[in-house]
Amino acid sequence: MTFKPNEESEIARVLSLGKSADNPPRIGKWVMAIILLAATSFGVSILLKSLRSHDVVQYKTQEVTRRDLTVIVTATGTLQPTNKVDVSSELSGIIKTVEVDYNSKVKFGQPLARLDTSKLEAQATQSRAALESSQAKVLQAQATVKETRSKLAQLKKVKELSGNKVPSQTEIDAAEAALDRALAEVAGAKAAVSQAQATLDANLTDLSKAVIRSPVNGIVLTRKVEPGQTVAAALDPPVLFKLAEDLTKMELHVDVDEADVGHIQEGQTATFSVAAYPNRTYDAQIVQARFGSTTTSGVVTYETVLKVDNHDLSLRPGMTATADIVVKNVEKAMLVPSTALRYTPPVQQEKKSSNGLISTLLPHPPMSGTQQPEDAASNKQQRVWTLRDGRLVAIPVTVGSTNGAMTEILAGEIQPGMAAVVDTVSSAE
Repeated sequence: MTFKPNEESEIARVLSLGKSADNPPRIGKWVMAIILLAATSFGVSILLKSLRSHDVVQYKTQEVTRRDLTVIVTATGTLQPTNKVDVSSELSGIIKTVEVDYNSKVKFGQPLARLDTSKLEAQATQSRAALESSQAKVLQAQATVKETRSKLAQLKKVKELSGNKVPSQTEIDAAEAALDRALAEVAGAKAAVSQAQATLDANLTDLSKAVIRSPVNGIVLTRKVEPGQTVAAALDPPVLFKLAEDLTKMELHVDVDEADVGHIQEGQTATFSVAAYPNRTYDAQIVQARFGSTTTSGVVTYETVLKVDNHDLSLRPGMTATADIVVKNVEKAMLVPSTALRYTPPVQQEKKSSNGLISTLLPHPPMSGTQQPEDAASNKQQRVWTLRDGRLVAIPVTVGSTNGAMTEILAGEIQPGMAAVVDTVSSAE
């Protein structure tokens, strides 16, 4: 191939671009060297990261054991007296005296407070007078009866002696009618007596109710009345006292979640604690599991009643308690940590190409991301992961009861002492 002179001059002109006295040719060589050095450093960093990605993953394990398992249901609630009574007044009036105070121990029939009885006593006196008046009218009516009966007998005798000539039959009939009227007056007077007696009894009953008495043996929880206070009897009368019967026996009312209520039965034992005594536990026993439900903020619970022995009176009504109800005991169960059943092995990145630095630096299609281990749990069967020769192995198992921390294994190739994987301690980044 030959070049014409003008072509050679054109090539020389192009090659001479960028040359000047201030920019000698060696500057371009330095720029190329810097670019090569940066590319080499970048490739080395990627290569080191690729080598670190082959570090061995470390796992945290716990030992499989065989021991007794206690399954409990936890619920919260409040302590209440076995029998709490609200004491009110049937009568309206002014409180004259208050006989008890907070925490006073009372017995059945003991006076708690007294109303002013001036008006009630006046009403009773009036009723008593009306009764006496009615009784006097009965005596008066009885005397009239005696008189009319005697007069009728006399007329009949005269008629007999006169051969039925005198008195006339009209006079006889009038005397008999007078006797009947007298007997009716006696009956009316006796009815008035009964009515007056009933009124007096009602007034005396009200007078007796002016003394407000304790309906039970127990202790005064609250007192809401003071001397001089006016009490107005109504359809819903105000509560003057709240009494608790025998605080040595109390009840714990807890709300059991609907997910746990199927395990609750009467007679099951429980322990509970209160904030007042955080280092002390109390014993309790279920006496009633109620079927009625309560829904609060979308959560359905069922009230369960436990009986509590409070012989030292350390527990008080209204205290909040947290109860652990023993619903099942399993002897010599094969147990694994519940975290082992929830463990999922970490995903592994696809192995990088081993074509060297050039392959790393050259563009390539995006990787598929991650892939699951061969034995990843893709079905609904529970499984436990263990290590064999440094590799993860999945063991299918059938689970039973659990207390949250440990779970019973009913079937599966699980043996005591086996190391179950519960977590990944570290892995390559």
